[in-house]
Amino acid sequence: QVQLVESGGGLVQAGGSLRLSCAASGRTFNDSPMGWFRQAPGKEREFVAAISWNGGSAGYADSVKGRFTISRDNAKNTVYLQMNSLKPEDTAVYYCTATGRIGRYYYTVKEAYDYWGQGTQVTVSS
Repeated sequence: QVQLVESGGGLVQAGGSLRLSCAASGRTFNDSPMGWFRQAPGKEREFVAAISWNGGSAGYADSVKGRFTISRDNAKNTVYLQMNSLKPEDTAVYYCTATGRIGRYYYTVKEAYDYWGQGTQVTVSS
């Protein structure tokens, strides 16, 4: 059974930092893009960041560009999201995701992904 398990969420003051981790089990995603989405109360799930199979390329939502960094460690089957200069509007449940297809690039739409974690809450206080 494939599982994606996020960790690292929590409560932080505006301007602070958090690092999210997502450990995959049940299969390897070394040949597949992975990503992060988030969902705030009453809003649609939105793209945050995604990374190609080998970490050679990555994409970000405009709202997080320059503040968040996505990375991956294929030896550990894990993807990370370093979040700096956090703002109250970053408050959401953050979901890790992976596609079951082999691909050299990354995807920015949730329909491209097959596996999802349970989510981790990030709350940024003002």
